[in-house]
Amino acid sequence: MTLSRILEIATPGTRLSTALDQLVIARPGEPDVRVPIEDIGVLVVDDARASYTHAALVALLEAGATVVASGRDHLPLGLLLPLDAHHVQTERHRAQVEAGAPARKRAWQALVRAKIAQQGIVLAHFTGQDAGLAEMARRVRSGDPDNLEAQAAQRYWPRLLGTGFRRDREAEGANALLNYGYAVVRAATARAVVATGLIPSLGVFHKRRSNPFCLADDLVEPYRPFVDWRVRRVLGEGADPPTLDDRATRATLLSVLKETVRVGARRLPLLLALHASAASLRRALCEGTRGLDLPTGLPLAAEDLASDDAEEAAPEEAAPEEPTS
Repeated sequence: MTLSRILEIATPGTRLSTALDQLVIARPGEPDVRVPIEDIGVLVVDDARASYTHAALVALLEAGATVVASGRDHLPLGLLLPLDAHHVQTERHRAQVEAGAPARKRAWQALVRAKIAQQGIVLAHFTGQDAGLAEMARRVRSGDPDNLEAQAAQRYWPRLLGTGFRRDREAEGANALLNYGYAVVRAATARAVVATGLIPSLGVFHKRRSNPFCLADDLVEPYRPFVDWRVRRVLGEGADPPTLDDRATRATLLSVLKETVRVGARRLPLLLALHASAASLRRALCEGTRGLDLPTGLPLAAEDLASDDAEEAAPEEAAPEEPTS
């Protein structure tokens, strides 16, 4: 699988149509832009006046793309996903439904462990200390009966964004940036879950009846700290607090999907790393395998990638140094 493109439509009055297997983006007063539909992974439409042809939406879904519609506050409000996602979908749905409680609890344990460990790494990067989160991650038991996920959050947020910060899905400022980033990564996670043939509404932990993407909300947890990392960097780059009204800020948050991250022994763009994690979750639920392929460490900088490439090119008998992140 190659890395798909992530597009945002934000010019007022944009019209989307299709011609010759390309998405035609027509903006008032500007030349049309054409993008091969097969290259599009996520299309974010942040334009209340945008219009679509039915053929364009069908072509995007047939190509496996996710279409995200944003509301007036620029936050993603809904998404379109393909239903015919995998040739053995029914078989995998049955296996997922029949997966026992031990398998679901082990999966949630792995997801919470990875999330808390990632939070510790982000915290150490910005503050020099992980506040004991690495040790806390190791203590997560099957199903997280001690709710260490919540305990970790109580340590994490005040140290990362200040003692006065409180997570709030309705608040402005840093919360709005986090909400935008989470929503975009959640949409990409839902795409990965559907693509692997799993039922997105049947979670291993999340079970809210009105939530059609419970499993995506499970799987996205260890990826949330990448959004935290990006938001913390955005907040520290200028004197004026960034807002979602700024298109450049939204583009910066969207670009987290293109960051290269480590998943097991592989280095993948985050958008593709989600597919690797979803595939491992499918194996755990449908085949009973143990362990999930989940992200570790911060996104890789250019020098880290160059270092890793040099190590991969070294002779087998050489003992390469442990790569740093």
